[in-house]
Amino acid sequence: MTDLSQKTCEPCQGGIAALNGAQCATLLEGLHEDWVLDSDNSSLTREFTFKGFAKAVYTANLAAWLADQEGHHPDVAFGWGYCRIVFTTHDIGGLSENDFICAAKLDRMIAG
Repeated sequence: MTDLSQKTCEPCQGGIAALNGAQCATLLEGLHEDWVLDSDNSSLTREFTFKGFAKAVYTANLAAWLADQEGHHPDVAFGWGYCRIVFTTHDIGGLSENDFICAAKLDRMIAG
């Protein structure tokens, strides 16, 4: 499998099909084990936990910076002790390869 973190997001204008469950499961194998698909394979979520607020803010900022670079934007929620990142491709009502690319890039940045 190609290292997703080495790819670049492609602009999505809608009109393409969302990935199916089998495609999502295959791409999920290339991500950190903490990423979770929702029951209908329409979103990809990772929750980080911390002992404090600052690291949650730093993680949210890192995800925001990555989103700006890739042009693909997750939902980000954070507070004392946690940061939740949720990827989905709103234009197609489900997941696209872009969601997995951004998740892989975030994994690499957090690990580095």
